[in-house]
Amino acid sequence: MSLVDLEQQQEPSRSGTSLRDVVGSYIALMKPRIIELLLLTTVPVMFLAARDVPDLWLVVATVVGGTLSAGSANALNCVVDADIDQKMNRTKRRPLPRHQVTTDRALVFGLVLGVVSTLWLGFFVNWLSASLALTANVFYVVGYTMLLKRRTSQNIVWGGAAGCFPAMIGWTAVTNELAWTPVVLFLIVFFWTPPHFWSLGMRYREDYAAADVPMLPSVTTSREVGRQIVAYSWVMLATSLALWPVAGMGWFYPAVAIGLGIVFLVEAYDLSSRARDTEDLSIIKPMRLFHFSNAYLALLFVAAAADPFIG
Repeated sequence: MSLVDLEQQQEPSRSGTSLRDVVGSYIALMKPRIIELLLLTTVPVMFLAARDVPDLWLVVATVVGGTLSAGSANALNCVVDADIDQKMNRTKRRPLPRHQVTTDRALVFGLVLGVVSTLWLGFFVNWLSASLALTANVFYVVGYTMLLKRRTSQNIVWGGAAGCFPAMIGWTAVTNELAWTPVVLFLIVFFWTPPHFWSLGMRYREDYAAADVPMLPSVTTSREVGRQIVAYSWVMLATSLALWPVAGMGWFYPAVAIGLGIVFLVEAYDLSSRARDTEDLSIIKPMRLFHFSNAYLALLFVAAAADPFIG
């Protein structure tokens, strides 16, 4: 279904719809739970970049701008993916499949958020951070959603790079310049993304197959997915330890990184072992790794922020 077809859908009836419901629908377009995860890699990096407590207004301005930018990308993603969202159990209750918001209004909402977030970050943070946020937005919508998602099983590997930008934005918000430290932080999130998302993709592989999206777990065996999850987990651990010398960390960060990395590897190997001879998700239990991966990333970045104070 094309965007033109979607835009010609009948506008939902507003009778009996409260202002709270309307606001809630637009907030849902922004995918708040994803934004929370992105901010968990932004704010701790600001502490690391400052090697102290950063200016409170700067943190607030960066969080507001980052929220609007990520919300813009997510809303535009909902517009482009509206046809497949209505085919997937995981996404069919989003505002567009349920006709709570029309496609044209969602498109305008996403574009306006993108413009406002860029100007906000430019004027209240700095233009380097604004440029990085805009680049992440365009890459997610065009690079991942439009070009990669429906064409390759490696879609999340390269498309997931958009979710790595918040770490760089947090750094540049404080320093107004790039350095090797935010590059390593970018790479940590980059190599973390495949194990994180593929474990979720295993849980919803039938959804992706029904929507004809070639997410890796829907086009290959669970055994192969488990093997690749283990491989990326090792690279992620090595990259997380590279931050130690690059950022001049003390003892606290590497201790936490090693501990968390070992647990992550144990979970990855356990998933791979369970997936070796079966496709039964009740045995594979992919959501165990998915849930731990969220905690892993949050705790790792908090450890990076705390290291200058403890070390």
